[in-house]
Order: sequence, then C-alpha cells, then structure tokens
Amino acid sequence: MKEPQRLNSLNLARFSLFQGCLGCLAVIFAGMLNRIMISELAFPAILVGGGLAFEQLMAPSRVLFGNISDRWPINGKKRTPYIFLGAGGFCIMAILSIPYIFFTEKILGEGDALQIILCSIGLCALFSLYGLAVSMATTPYLALVIDMTSEEERPRAVGVIWCMLTVGIVVGAIAISIATKGLDGVTEPSILQESLQSFMVWVSSIVFCLTIFACWGIEPSLASNNNSLENFKNKEVGLKESWKIITSSKQIIIFFLFLLLYTLGLFLQDPILESYGADVFSLPISKTTLLNAFWGVGTLLGLLIGGLWVTPKFGKLSTARIGCWLILSSLALLIISGISQSVNALFGVLVIFGLAAGIATNSALSLMLDLTLPEMAGTLVGVWGLAQALSRALGKIFGGGLLDLGRIFTGPENPFLAYSFVFFVEIIVTGLAIFVLGKVSVKRFREETSTTMESLFMAELDN
Repeated sequence: MKEPQRLNSLNLARFSLFQGCLGCLAVIFAGMLNRIMISELAFPAILVGGGLAFEQLMAPSRVLFGNISDRWPINGKKRTPYIFLGAGGFCIMAILSIPYIFFTEKILGEGDALQIILCSIGLCALFSLYGLAVSMATTPYLALVIDMTSEEERPRAVGVIWCMLTVGIVVGAIAISIATKGLDGVTEPSILQESLQSFMVWVSSIVFCLTIFACWGIEPSLASNNNSLENFKNKEVGLKESWKIITSSKQIIIFFLFLLLYTLGLFLQDPILESYGADVFSLPISKTTLLNAFWGVGTLLGLLIGGLWVTPKFGKLSTARIGCWLILSSLALLIISGISQSVNALFGVLVIFGLAAGIATNSALSLMLDLTLPEMAGTLVGVWGLAQALSRALGKIFGGGLLDLGRIFTGPENPFLAYSFVFFVEIIVTGLAIFVLGKVSVKRFREETSTTMESLFMAELDN
C-alpha cells in the first residue's frame, strides 16, 4: 500500500486553523443567536431549537459529499476544492442570518399566521443551507486528515486539530462577550441588528480568509502521486458498494448508535445553556456568552489530558467509558449548581463538563479512525459525521422542546425545574450511550468489512 503524503508539523499547525475558524463561527452562529432569539427577541424556544436543528438535519449529505470527494477530484484534487466551496457557503449564510432573524421577529410581532409560517419555513431553509455548506467543507477535510497521515500519526493530528477547534470555540465565545458587552439591557431590535450585523460580517470575512490560508497547497495533486488519475478512478468505491459495506457490518451500526447517543447526551442542553444562565442565574448577555468559553477551556484540557495520558494508559474504549461517566456526573452537578444559584459554581461545573467532554471526545475520535477504511475514507467519515450531526439536530429540537414541555408542567415562575428536566433526560441518554459502548469491537469491524470488500472486489473481477 502506498504511504500517505506526510502532513508535517508546520502544515498540520496551519491546516488545523480551519477547525479553529469553524469552531469560532459555530459558537457565534449558534450560541449567540440562541440567546438573542430566545431571551432578547422572545422567539418560542421550539422555533429556535427546531430552526437551528435544520443545520444538522442536512447531515445525510455528509455521506454523499464524502463519497463525491472520494470519487470526483476537481483539478486533480479530491478534498480542498470542496472545503473552499463549503467555507464560502457557510460564511455567506452566517451573514444573511442576522437580517432574516430580525425580519422574522417583526413578523412574529405582527401576528399574521400565514406570514409567521412562511417566515419560519424560510428560517429553517436558511439554517439548512448553512448546514449543507458545513457538510460540504468538513467531511472532505476530515477525509484529508486520513489521506495524509499514517495510522501512527493520526492520533497526534486529530489531537492538534480538535484542540484548535476548542480554541476557536473559546475565541468565539470571548469575541461575542466583547462585542455584546455594550448591548446589556438593550432590547430595541434596530440597535441589536446593526451591531450584530457588523460583527457577523467581520467574523465571516476573517474566517473565510483564514480557511484559504489554512488549506491552500496542503493537498498534493493526484497527478503528482505515483497513482495516476485513471488509476484512482479505477480504484474508487462507489456509493452503491459503500452502502453494501456499511450495512454488512453490525459494528458500524453499533458504533453509529453509540455516537448518536453520546453526542446527544453531550449537546442536548446546547440550545438552552445560555438561557439557563440568564433565567436561573440572572446573568447578562456578556456573561452568558462566557459560559461556552469556560466549557471550551475545560474541553481543551480534556483533549490534552485524554490524548497524552488517559487514552494511552487505559485504552480507547476504557477512556471513552470514563469520559461518558464524567459527562453524566457533570450534568448532575449542573443541576446542583442551579439549586445553589451560585454563579461561581456554574462556571466551575462547566469547566468540569468540558474536561469530561474533552476526554470522551479524544477517545471517540480515535475509535472513529480505527473504524475507517482507507479505500472509502470520505464515505465512512461522512457516516460518522452523520451520526454526530443527526444527534446534534435532535439535541437542538428536543432541547428546546423539552424546555417548553418543562415550562408547561412547572409554570413560568419555576424556570429551574424546567431546565433541570432537560438535564435529567440528558443523564438518561448518556447512560444508554455507556451501555452501547460496551458492544463496540474494532476487531469485529475489521473482520466484517474485510470480508464484504473481498466479496465485492471478487464479484467485480468475475464481471
């Protein structure tokens, strides 16, 4: 088997900037808009969660984009053209989101049912296009990591890239806090829109420019490799064959279910966390936006601790189990912090929660790499991305929906109980993820997929 093109330390540092940019824009796009729409513009939580969930409901396109990037290079390159196209798309959608949200707020205030329905559909469509662009950019990006690293190098590469993603989240949270500090107590939509629009234009422009810098020239041309473009096309694994391989392995289904439950358990509170700080702890905008920064710092530490010490010492499966138990415990502490209404306790728990998330994520990503085949790297990365994105979509839908349900049961005068209901459901989901993780076996995955691939290639030779 041909050795992959090396992704040296300098290029890896530059390449990881894309993940940092993505994390920065993601926390701004989702976190800030969640808070503004729910707390300042009084959108129904189910509309906010449901609308943002459409970003993740585009997740099935990850499998398609992964397979397309496996099979259809542009100008001799399989991955980077799709990264650039996707990055341009999600930056444009982020800019367009601000005026449309404030237009929707105006329509909601007028109370015309037909216009409200049409605006809600438009909001979902805008977030869908954002999610489609993210899928186009991120799936080939992760596949390129596999293309350009050996099995021994990948854990280090993934650790650096995901640490940069977390740094981007922290930077984004801090940027929001600085940008919105002058908006504390402001409820006038026109003032909010002007400030947020300018901020989003600057952020999106910087993100796109840094994406070009991060990925330009990283991927070698297929024509420069020992394998020619014709040989590459002859070795492609089509979508039909990929689907047969995916469905033939019980381990793929089991790990898909684990990723679904694990990510749902991690992000079910995502659409309501900043509102939790506002409604239960009476924090202003500039403070609630820092909740993601504290969570991000904890995650960064968890990724480093997990990659450098915990995973090598205890193994990937054991570390993932440890991380999931820590996440479950952190959710319980999040409820306890609400009982005490201690702001310091809330920020401290979020650091612990991030630490748990980082440890679990490091091991889960390492397992993802073990459960990937070089011949269909883009496609399998798309499958794992589908599981994560689908669960994040469910988290946005059910996070907001469970909060509304909790408010119905407990009444508007008991916000803590409504939020605690969401956290309790999240604890149950994380417990289920721990149970499913016990069924995962990398050895059985390799046996199952190898047998199926051999059968498909033999059938192709017979034809």
